[in-house]
Amino acid sequence: MKKLSYLLLIFFFYGNLSVQAVELDIKSQNAILINLDENKVLYEKNSEEETPMASLTKLMTAIVVVENTDSLESKVTVRSSDFTGLAEANAAVAGFRIGQSVTIRDLLYGLLLPSGADAANTLTRIVAGDTKSFVNLMNEKVKSLGLSHTHFENTTGLDAENHYSTAKEMAQIFEVALENPELKQILTTERYTMSDSSFSVFSTVQKKITQNGLGLSYILGGKTGTTENAGLCLASIASYNSTNYLLVTINAPQEGKKPNNFYDAQTIYDYFIENYESQTLLKKGEEILTLYPEYTKEEQVTYTLQEPIVKYVPKNYQKEDIKIEYQEATKLKVNTKEQTILGKVLVSYQNEIIKEIPILLETSLHFDFVKYIQKNWIITALCTIIILIIIRILYIAHKKRKRRKLKRKNNQKKTMRR
Repeated sequence: MKKLSYLLLIFFFYGNLSVQAVELDIKSQNAILINLDENKVLYEKNSEEETPMASLTKLMTAIVVVENTDSLESKVTVRSSDFTGLAEANAAVAGFRIGQSVTIRDLLYGLLLPSGADAANTLTRIVAGDTKSFVNLMNEKVKSLGLSHTHFENTTGLDAENHYSTAKEMAQIFEVALENPELKQILTTERYTMSDSSFSVFSTVQKKITQNGLGLSYILGGKTGTTENAGLCLASIASYNSTNYLLVTINAPQEGKKPNNFYDAQTIYDYFIENYESQTLLKKGEEILTLYPEYTKEEQVTYTLQEPIVKYVPKNYQKEDIKIEYQEATKLKVNTKEQTILGKVLVSYQNEIIKEIPILLETSLHFDFVKYIQKNWIITALCTIIILIIIRILYIAHKKRKRRKLKRKNNQKKTMRR
C-alpha cells in the first residue's frame, strides 16, 4: 500500500464526516456505515468508543501477512504448535491438519472465511516467528495508519486486556484490507477449496445469511466475530443500485442463536437503500453559466457541464436544495486573453459544496466598434459635437487667417501704386 493511500484514508475518516441525524433501532452498541463512492459517513452510533472487536482482528492479521509475504503460493507445513491453546480457548478453527502442506493463500482463506485460529497461528509463525513479533507488526501498522484508538495483543481476536479498537477505526482497517485485490477476493468469496483438495471452507458471512433466510443479497462479503466481551460483530460490504457501502457493527448481544449482528446490518442497510440513492442532480450538457462580454461580436459566452453531477441524496430530494453560484475572479472584457481563469462555479446541495468547476475563457473575443457606438451613444454624441466645434473653430480661424493674409496683400499692392 502506498503512503498516499493511507493519508487519503485518514482524511476520509477524520476530515470528511457528514453524519446523518438519524436514529435506528439496532442492538449493536457500536456502528458505522460509509458510502464508499463518496467517502462519506452516513450513519454512526458510538463509533469512536474503544471496545473489544473479536475476530475482526483477523482483518489486520491478514493485512500484515500480505504485506510481509513475497508470494501467496509459498508452501508451508502446519505444526502441532499451531494448535496450542485453541481448544482451551474454544477458538474457531478452519480444519487444517498437523503435517499438512498448504499455501499462504490457503491459510488466508482459512483465516478469513471460517475465522480459523489455526490458520492465524500458522501464519503468525511463518511471517514473524512468534505471536509477540507478529503483534508488534500489527501495532506498527496501526501507527502508520494514524489510528489512536486501536491496539492489538493477539492475532485471533480473543478477549484480552489492552486489545481494543473502535467501529470507526475498524472500518478504516477493513478499507485497507479491501484495497488489496487478493484480500478483497477472499473476503467476497463464498466457498474455497484448498490447493491440495483436502477440504473446503465457507464464508461465515454468507452461511449466516443463508441459514437464517435473511434478505441480504446485496451483501458481497466481509468478516464476522464473536467473543463474550465483544458480543456479535460484523464487518461487511454491500452494493445496491450502483451504490457501494461499508458497514461495521460491534457489540450486538448474544441471545441464543439470534444473529443480532446481521439483523442490525439489515436494519441499517435497508433504511438507506429505501430512502436514499445516487441521483443525477445536473445532467451533462446542462447550462451552468452565461457571461455577456461588452463591445464584442460574441453575444455571450456559455458554459455547460462536461459530465453529470451525481450525488447520494434522499429519493425525494428537492430541486431547490441545489444551488449554482459563480465566483468571479477576472471580469470578462474584450481584451481578455484566452485560457484566462475567469472564476469558478460552485455547485452545492443543502449548502454543502459538491462540485467546483473552473471557468476559463476558451475562445478569442472580437471587438465590435458598432456595438461600442451603440452602447455609448451619449459619449459618442458629445465627442462628435466637440469634434464639430473644434472643426468649426479651426475653420473660422483658417478663414480669419486667410482674410488677414488677403488684406495684407491688398495693402501691399496699394503701397506699391503710390
